Amino acid sequence: MMLEGAGTSCPSVAEPQPEAYARRVASWEDVRRIALSLPDSAERFVHGSQGWHVHNKGFVWERPLRKADLLALGDAAPIGPVLGARVEHLVAKEALIANAPDIYFTTPHFDGYAAVLVRLERIPLDELQELIVEAWLTRAPKRLARDYIAAHLSDPE
Repeated sequence: MMLEGAGTSCPSVAEPQPEAYARRVASWEDVRRIALSLPDSAERFVHGSQGWHVHNKGFVWERPLRKADLLALGDAAPIGPVLGARVEHLVAKEALIANAPDIYFTTPHFDGYAAVLVRLERIPLDELQELIVEAWLTRAPKRLARDYIAAHLSDPE
């Protein structure tokens, strides 16, 4: 039996595609690498969970769901790892959740708080990078944040 299209050239599954890289999901090692690449960042363990800080202010952290979270979320509660991330303001939080509810969510514990929860196994790596940098910018001292922005806006990458 001859399959339609047999003998035609198609990309190998093993060959990385640019779009596939952008779609690769994140891991805790990715979070650590990105967070610690930012100026004056440090990793700390608080109450048994990892967190990343700039000048003693947390900007991203591991956020296991608690019993109250599980009750509030019901069947929508994610099974995998959850990352907490600071955002600039509540409007940014609501926009992330509205635009990608399969990645971003919140719980009643975070009502009125400028932070979003992230299904780590669903966020593309490029989006994670952007989220962590934005979280860092919200917590970094103003001068450090300005210097970072100035250095990276002039950088063609």
